[in-house]
Amino acid sequence: MGVKSVAVYVNTNKSLETYKRLFNMDYFVDKSMMIETTNKLINRANNYLCITRPRRFGKSSVASMLASYYSKAVDSKNIFDTLKISKVDEYMEHLNKYNVITISFNKIPDHGKSFDDYLNMIKDSLILDIEEIYPNLKSKKYFTISDMLEDTGEKFIFIFDEWDYIFNNNLFSENQNDFLEFLRNLLKDQSYVALCYMTGVLPIKKYSSGSALNMFDEFTFLKDRILGEYFGFTEAEVKKLCAENGEIDFNELESWYNGYLTAKGVKVYNPRSVVKALLNNHCESYWTNTGAMDEVAQYLKYNTLEIRDDVIQMVSGAEVDITIDEEFRAGQGNPKTKEEIYSAMIVLGFLSYYDGYLKIPNQELMKEFQKALRDESFGYVSEIIENSRKMLKATVNYDTKTVESILHDIHNSEIPILKYSDENSLSCVLTLAYLAARDTYRVEREEKAGKGYSDFSFHPRRKNDIPFIVELKKDGTPEAAIKQIREKEYALKFRKEYKDKKVLAVGICYNSDTKEHNCIIEEI
Repeated sequence: MGVKSVAVYVNTNKSLETYKRLFNMDYFVDKSMMIETTNKLINRANNYLCITRPRRFGKSSVASMLASYYSKAVDSKNIFDTLKISKVDEYMEHLNKYNVITISFNKIPDHGKSFDDYLNMIKDSLILDIEEIYPNLKSKKYFTISDMLEDTGEKFIFIFDEWDYIFNNNLFSENQNDFLEFLRNLLKDQSYVALCYMTGVLPIKKYSSGSALNMFDEFTFLKDRILGEYFGFTEAEVKKLCAENGEIDFNELESWYNGYLTAKGVKVYNPRSVVKALLNNHCESYWTNTGAMDEVAQYLKYNTLEIRDDVIQMVSGAEVDITIDEEFRAGQGNPKTKEEIYSAMIVLGFLSYYDGYLKIPNQELMKEFQKALRDESFGYVSEIIENSRKMLKATVNYDTKTVESILHDIHNSEIPILKYSDENSLSCVLTLAYLAARDTYRVEREEKAGKGYSDFSFHPRRKNDIPFIVELKKDGTPEAAIKQIREKEYALKFRKEYKDKKVLAVGICYNSDTKEHNCIIEEI
């Protein structure tokens, strides 16, 4: 195995160096009260925690914090003395008092790509670390690493990050149970385990027969009512950061990144996206650029016909009433049913679910769903979206005949939800017809404006584009729609925002008797 002088996993200073960087960031958020919870679990029977959240929700940051606090190999008092945890009575009792084994399972060896290479890299590094800290163990032979750790006579805290890496990336499928057995042998019923904190995206498959890791208490997006506020920024924390920033508007940031709720109903935001927006003083899609966001389209393809209507509704801004009881778990394979697909997308953070209602959480994810609908697997929906650029061009050119023709074609598609059984269906049609507009416009549905709420407001992102308001009437007249826009002064908000621009009023109606669409476009 060779000679090594720098610890890889046991009592390293890597976590502290990582946490220092976080601590010194312009927009650091103190999550140290999480430590009060973990302190109460040390050397208890329920001292195994598995935290699962979508990517970029602060799991690794908390892992670095815990390792920095507990590790006897570092002195982190100067940092933690400034944080909330320092006010707790038991603060000093556990500060820098433990052997800490920190492993992130997302590392694949440079030489050799097999499961044996992967697991042996972890095992060999652990053994070398232990032998370096306890040189008297070098001359002994052990059947397992757990025997070796037991022989130290000391307690260890385990901090495991991305435990589900091989599951989430579909690696070593034939050996995934062997990996679970490795974790079980290392952790389960071992007296040297003072605490184990483990994180990942996918929950453990602990309820199936033969699971190796049923000693863990799981804290998942759907069911965690205890630790939810520590993963993601709360609304109060985001408002405070916006105040510190002084330039970016909280309402804009909220529209881009809000939309997730903990099991207790607390609003949480994706930390990476919020921090990026604050650093750049600009809201755009940040989180979606960090991973394989093509997964949105991929998951929708697992059962396109069954979920298509739901997706159209959600892209239109509506919620879907559905019961999701079971979470998608590590080792479950590809989802097949509607419930499994949605469950997987909730776990990955692509959808938000609370109190029986499913929705696309925010503008950041909405863009990904809009892209997904362009895929040919969505059949006529993708054709509608391809034609949606014509709809935008026709609108700003007062071409009412083309607008009416496009709406007529959509209505005559084979998609049941677009048959106008109610006004929400008409809104779905408008969403699809104008989907291309979202590339250059901020589109708001039911936006507070003047003396009421406009059906659709199109706010241009480019200085030369024309703002416009769309009002819908089922079994009404376009003239009545235009009149409502004028009388309720929907354009007042636009006039403040775009002082030198003309604003268009677009009145659209559908007559359920004649099956005809009518449109009027006027400057107001």
